[in-house]
Amino acid sequence: MSNSTKLANSVIRELIELGVSNFVISPGSRNAPLLIALNEAADKQLVNLYVKIDERGAAFFALGIAKSTNNYVAVICTSGTAAANFHPAALEALHSNSKLLIITADRPDRLRGTGANQTTNQVGIYSTIKTHDLAASINIKPLLTAGPIHLNIQFDEPLLSSEKSDWLAGLKIEPVQYKNKISGKLDVTTGVLVIGHDRAGFTTGEINDFANKLNWPVIAEDPISSPQSYSHAALFLSDQRISETLAPENIVVIGRTTLSRSINNFIQLAKKLIVIDPRSTGVDSKRQADLILSHLPSEVVSIGANKKLWQQASEAAASEIKELKWSEQLAVITICSLLPNDTALFVGSSRPVRDIEAFVNARNGIDVFSNRGLAGIDGNISTVFGVASEYKSTTAILGDLTLLHDISSLANASKDDLRIFVIDNNGGGIFSTLPQAGVDNFDQLFGTPHNLDLLKVVAGFGVSVSKVSDLTQLKAVATKPTKGFEVVIVAVPSRAENAKNLKEITQRVSSAVRIGINLA
Repeated sequence: MSNSTKLANSVIRELIELGVSNFVISPGSRNAPLLIALNEAADKQLVNLYVKIDERGAAFFALGIAKSTNNYVAVICTSGTAAANFHPAALEALHSNSKLLIITADRPDRLRGTGANQTTNQVGIYSTIKTHDLAASINIKPLLTAGPIHLNIQFDEPLLSSEKSDWLAGLKIEPVQYKNKISGKLDVTTGVLVIGHDRAGFTTGEINDFANKLNWPVIAEDPISSPQSYSHAALFLSDQRISETLAPENIVVIGRTTLSRSINNFIQLAKKLIVIDPRSTGVDSKRQADLILSHLPSEVVSIGANKKLWQQASEAAASEIKELKWSEQLAVITICSLLPNDTALFVGSSRPVRDIEAFVNARNGIDVFSNRGLAGIDGNISTVFGVASEYKSTTAILGDLTLLHDISSLANASKDDLRIFVIDNNGGGIFSTLPQAGVDNFDQLFGTPHNLDLLKVVAGFGVSVSKVSDLTQLKAVATKPTKGFEVVIVAVPSRAENAKNLKEITQRVSSAVRIGINLA
């Protein structure tokens, strides 16, 4: 039996015994020993094997499974540029502390730097993720702690072997258990709790338990996972006077706050800032705060804060939001309000995730995912496909440029029950709300109108697709059970009109909240 076959069998066997059951592969030559080993394991129903055409989409697909299972998912490619295509998903995994196991096949060390075909230095190719460069098997278990891992495996000729062995006999599967660290004591007075969109990797149950112990007002970037949070805070806190009135003595931030300037400005008003995030010991080691904790305290001593003003502010904002006419915001509100419990929701970056933070009412019953590690729009559809593979029903809300950025993934589309709503405003809507909105040649530089008929683009991949352009049509689609994979194009007013509407609704909310909390 060839050494390459023995090495591949050894690595795959050890991963199976450690509880890694999902493997995502892309076709190649140098990774053939791994692919053949995985095929044998899949035939024995020991692993779930997914084949994806391109490595970039494969890595994001694996990332979606990793996010939804909280377990390591292996993504495997051949050598050369294939490994480079893993880089975007590797960075997202690093900054979101996701369990992505990157396995790159490589030529032997002696061929590096010799001009050999499809050979580059793959050691350290993901500069912030340590490479374990293997010419022989190693003990992988100590590596499976948290965050992405890179195994670069040198395979020498001959890659394949005609000799057979029962290398999967006698498996002892003992999955590694991954639990968030919750310990210690936090002694504080009064304040406000701010929860970042990815909750720093803590579960909704762990966060809600901590919030109940604090008994403070709660602001959540993801209100769908925080039923005790006060809705629309990102809107009414954009008013400086309201923000100063509600400013607390202490603020506890869980994870990162990456969505709203209003929330980050509000955080700066606190006399004392406490940050809770495991990433503070690694990728975010330069975080600044009066106190930084890498885990949730199990014991909390605090003085419960008066929540009356927060309730009044939230209700006053909601009264104005109810008057919204057809828009991106109303579409997002409607979709989220009609989601059935026990389903998954993936939210795309840019405007959709911000609209949910600012406009959607707090609720629970939904598992929410997004790529907020680096907040890119790349690979979002592939990540959605990975999430959908682990749920009976999944919904996604993406922007039109996000769809187009990962459009090739539709060539290898999901077969799960998944509905993707695409907010189509013909371009990068978020830029119309940012300072660069008024610069010369704005549309070419930032707005980037695609001027495409997305209905035809999606249909060209053989995917079921429909289009809605008003509230009645949207409700008719959103209330139907999700069966199979479909894309719904949601035609909304122009980017410029949306920016104008956002400015107007923010002003109306500000006025209503000032009256509601007696600041007028």
